[in-house]
Amino acid sequence: MLFTKKEFLPIFLIILAFIVGFYLYPQLPEKIPSHWNAKGEIDSWSNRNFGVLFFPGITLAVYLFMLFIPLIDPLKKNYQKFSIPYYWFRVIFVVFFVSLYFYTLYAALGTNFNINYFIIPAISILFVVLGIFMPKIKKNYFVGIRTPWTLHSEEVWNVTHKFSGKIFITAGLISCLGLFFSEYTFLIVMAAILSAAFISVIYSYFAFKKIEGLNNKVENKNN
Repeated sequence: MLFTKKEFLPIFLIILAFIVGFYLYPQLPEKIPSHWNAKGEIDSWSNRNFGVLFFPGITLAVYLFMLFIPLIDPLKKNYQKFSIPYYWFRVIFVVFFVSLYFYTLYAALGTNFNINYFIIPAISILFVVLGIFMPKIKKNYFVGIRTPWTLHSEEVWNVTHKFSGKIFITAGLISCLGLFFSEYTFLIVMAAILSAAFISVIYSYFAFKKIEGLNNKVENKNN
């Protein structure tokens, strides 16, 4: 059963986003901010209709995609083993997108508030939460560090995600430094995020080689 009682929270937040958007629609200008540069300044705009519908729409699409992918994953039985972490993944992504949507509407109404003071803490919290739950993710084809080496071996998958959890938490904390070094905000955040992903991939390879080597030694010893 896909839509259980616990899905009330993300569904409520998505509906709330649509309601707030339509409620504020008459007050919004014809152009709504759609992009900010590294300095936190608006550098791109979209028309009001697109702006009001896009974020709630993309949030709904991402949420439904995350809800339905276990049905098409060949390893769908494993989702039962990390159903609670996966639920909180869905919640945190919905909260992130809805919060960003509310900030966009806030900015469209003329409020001058640097987006960096919103987006950096939001990204930091997102990565810390992902890092906390990362070790609990079981092998699957859609969620987590999916490399040829983690998908080849469940043992490699487990050790990689245990290690990557710490790396993601560290990346989230490092991202916060962007608040204090405004000239390098974008570089700090992107470096932290990309480094976390890159290090996780590299680690999965070396974990595979190490575990494969140990297994070969055991096999040769037994022979």
